[in-house]
Amino acid sequence: MLIILCGLPGTGKSTLIRALAGRSPSAVLDKDAIREAVFGLAHTDYSREQDDLCGAMMLSAAGYLLRKDPGLRVYLDGRVYSRGSELRAAVQQAELAAAPWRILHCVCAEEEVRRRLEEQSGHPARNRNFDLYLRLKASFEPITLEHLTIDTGLPLEDCLVKAARYLGIPENR
Repeated sequence: MLIILCGLPGTGKSTLIRALAGRSPSAVLDKDAIREAVFGLAHTDYSREQDDLCGAMMLSAAGYLLRKDPGLRVYLDGRVYSRGSELRAAVQQAELAAAPWRILHCVCAEEEVRRRLEEQSGHPARNRNFDLYLRLKASFEPITLEHLTIDTGLPLEDCLVKAARYLGIPENR
Protein backbone atom coordinates (compact mmCIF):
# COMPACT_ATOMS: atom_id res chain seq x y z
CA MET A 1 0.00 0.00 0.00
CA LEU A 2 1.18 3.52 -0.78
CA ILE A 3 0.49 5.98 2.03
CA ILE A 4 0.73 9.62 1.04
CA LEU A 5 1.20 12.03 3.94
CA CYS A 6 0.12 15.51 3.03
CA GLY A 7 -0.02 18.64 5.10
CA LEU A 8 1.77 21.88 5.69
CA PRO A 9 5.19 22.10 7.36
CA GLY A 10 5.02 21.55 11.11
CA THR A 11 1.74 19.62 11.07
CA GLY A 12 3.29 16.38 12.31
CA LYS A 13 3.62 14.25 9.17
CA SER A 14 7.04 12.84 10.04
CA THR A 15 6.13 12.20 13.68
CA LEU A 16 3.03 10.29 12.64
CA ILE A 17 4.90 8.28 10.00
CA ARG A 18 7.71 7.25 12.36
CA ALA A 19 5.13 5.94 14.83
CA LEU A 20 3.03 4.17 12.18
CA ALA A 21 5.95 2.61 10.31
CA GLY A 22 6.93 0.51 13.30
CA ARG A 23 3.54 -1.23 13.36
CA SER A 24 3.82 -3.16 10.07
CA PRO A 25 6.38 -3.99 7.36
CA SER A 26 7.18 -0.52 6.01
CA ALA A 27 9.48 1.72 4.06
CA VAL A 28 9.59 5.48 4.61
CA LEU A 29 10.66 7.63 1.67
CA ASP A 30 11.53 11.17 2.74
CA LYS A 31 11.85 13.93 0.14
CA ASP A 32 14.13 15.97 2.40
CA ALA A 33 16.54 13.05 2.85
CA ILE A 34 16.50 12.42 -0.91
CA ARG A 35 17.23 16.11 -1.61
CA GLU A 36 20.11 16.10 0.86
CA ALA A 37 21.58 12.87 -0.59
CA VAL A 38 21.31 14.02 -4.21
CA PHE A 39 22.11 17.73 -3.98
CA GLY A 40 23.94 18.17 -0.68
CA LEU A 41 24.10 21.58 0.98
CA ALA A 42 25.99 23.24 -1.86
CA HIS A 43 23.36 22.60 -4.54
CA THR A 44 20.10 22.70 -2.61
CA ASP A 45 17.92 25.61 -3.72
CA TYR A 46 14.38 24.62 -2.57
CA SER A 47 12.99 25.61 -5.97
CA ARG A 48 9.74 24.17 -7.31
CA GLU A 49 11.82 22.40 -9.99
CA GLN A 50 14.05 20.76 -7.37
CA ASP A 51 11.02 19.80 -5.24
CA ASP A 52 9.36 18.19 -8.26
CA LEU A 53 12.55 16.34 -9.20
CA CYS A 54 12.95 14.96 -5.66
CA GLY A 55 9.24 14.08 -5.60
CA ALA A 56 9.62 12.17 -8.89
CA MET A 57 12.61 10.23 -7.47
CA MET A 58 10.57 9.39 -4.39
CA LEU A 59 7.65 8.14 -6.53
CA SER A 60 9.96 6.02 -8.70
CA ALA A 61 11.44 4.41 -5.60
CA ALA A 62 7.93 3.83 -4.20
CA GLY A 63 6.84 2.10 -7.41
CA TYR A 64 9.90 -0.14 -7.30
CA LEU A 65 9.31 -1.09 -3.66
CA LEU A 66 5.59 -1.77 -4.20
CA ARG A 67 6.28 -4.02 -7.20
CA LYS A 68 9.09 -5.84 -5.38
CA ASP A 69 7.14 -6.43 -2.15
CA PRO A 70 3.36 -6.09 -2.50
CA GLY A 71 2.88 -6.58 1.27
CA LEU A 72 4.93 -3.50 2.11
CA ARG A 73 3.46 -0.20 3.29
CA VAL A 74 5.38 2.60 1.61
CA TYR A 75 5.05 5.99 3.30
CA LEU A 76 5.76 9.19 1.39
CA ASP A 77 7.06 11.95 3.67
CA GLY A 78 8.57 15.38 3.30
CA ARG A 79 6.33 16.72 0.58
CA VAL A 80 3.38 18.98 1.34
CA TYR A 81 1.27 17.64 -1.56
CA SER A 82 -0.45 21.01 -1.77
CA ARG A 83 -1.41 20.59 -5.43
CA GLY A 84 -3.91 18.12 -6.81
CA SER A 85 -1.47 17.21 -9.59
CA GLU A 86 1.09 16.02 -7.00
CA LEU A 87 -1.46 13.78 -5.31
CA ARG A 88 -2.69 12.40 -8.64
CA ALA A 89 0.90 11.55 -9.64
CA ALA A 90 1.39 9.61 -6.42
CA VAL A 91 -1.91 7.75 -6.84
CA GLN A 92 -0.97 6.96 -10.44
CA GLN A 93 2.31 5.41 -9.24
CA ALA A 94 0.39 3.18 -6.81
CA GLU A 95 -2.03 2.14 -9.54
CA LEU A 96 0.85 1.31 -11.91
CA ALA A 97 2.22 -0.97 -9.20
CA ALA A 98 -1.28 -2.47 -8.67
CA ALA A 99 -1.15 -1.31 -5.06
CA PRO A 100 -3.87 0.29 -2.96
CA TRP A 101 -3.27 3.84 -1.75
CA ARG A 102 -4.37 6.05 1.11
CA ILE A 103 -3.96 9.75 1.83
CA LEU A 104 -3.45 11.00 5.38
CA HIS A 105 -3.88 14.76 5.67
CA CYS A 106 -2.21 16.16 8.79
CA VAL A 107 -3.50 19.41 10.25
CA CYS A 108 -3.22 21.25 13.56
CA ALA A 109 -3.79 24.68 15.05
CA GLU A 110 -1.63 27.46 13.66
CA GLU A 111 -0.28 28.35 17.11
CA GLU A 112 0.94 24.76 17.52
CA VAL A 113 2.59 24.82 14.08
CA ARG A 114 4.39 28.07 14.94
CA ARG A 115 5.64 26.56 18.22
CA ARG A 116 6.81 23.36 16.52
CA LEU A 117 8.65 25.22 13.77
CA GLU A 118 10.33 27.60 16.22
CA GLU A 119 11.45 24.71 18.45
CA GLN A 120 12.67 22.40 15.66
CA SER A 121 16.32 21.53 15.47
CA GLY A 122 18.27 19.43 13.05
CA HIS A 123 15.59 19.26 10.34
CA PRO A 124 17.22 18.75 6.92
CA ALA A 125 14.98 21.35 5.21
CA ARG A 126 16.68 24.61 6.16
CA ASN A 127 13.86 26.68 4.62
CA ARG A 128 11.25 25.33 7.08
CA ASN A 129 9.79 28.19 9.06
CA PHE A 130 6.46 29.84 9.79
CA ASP A 131 6.72 32.14 6.74
CA LEU A 132 7.00 29.06 4.50
CA TYR A 133 3.98 27.57 6.27
CA LEU A 134 1.94 30.73 5.56
CA ARG A 135 3.03 30.88 1.89
CA LEU A 136 2.13 27.24 1.31
CA LYS A 137 -1.14 27.58 3.20
CA ALA A 138 -2.19 30.42 0.88
CA SER A 139 -1.85 28.18 -2.19
CA PHE A 140 -2.91 24.80 -0.73
CA GLU A 141 -5.52 23.27 -3.04
CA PRO A 142 -8.49 21.39 -1.60
CA ILE A 143 -7.98 17.62 -1.52
CA THR A 144 -10.54 16.09 -3.86
CA LEU A 145 -9.40 12.48 -3.52
CA GLU A 146 -10.52 10.09 -0.75
CA HIS A 147 -8.49 10.90 2.38
CA LEU A 148 -8.47 11.00 6.16
CA THR A 149 -7.74 14.26 7.96
CA ILE A 150 -5.97 13.88 11.28
CA ASP A 151 -5.62 16.69 13.83
CA THR A 152 -2.09 16.11 15.10
CA GLY A 153 -2.70 18.59 17.90
CA LEU A 154 -4.43 15.66 19.64
CA PRO A 155 -2.35 13.13 21.60
CA LEU A 156 -0.16 11.01 19.32
CA GLU A 157 -1.78 7.77 20.48
CA ASP A 158 -5.22 9.08 19.42
CA CYS A 159 -3.83 9.98 16.00
CA LEU A 160 -2.21 6.55 15.68
CA VAL A 161 -5.44 4.71 16.49
CA LYS A 162 -7.36 6.73 13.90
CA ALA A 163 -4.65 6.34 11.22
CA ALA A 164 -4.12 2.62 11.90
CA ARG A 165 -7.85 1.97 11.52
CA TYR A 166 -7.92 3.85 8.20
CA LEU A 167 -4.84 2.00 6.93
CA GLY A 168 -5.98 -1.43 8.13
CA ILE A 169 -3.06 -1.83 10.53
CA PRO A 170 -3.90 -4.04 13.52
CA GLU A 171 -4.03 -1.89 16.64
CA ASN A 172 -2.39 -4.49 18.86
CA ARG A 173 1.00 -4.34 17.11
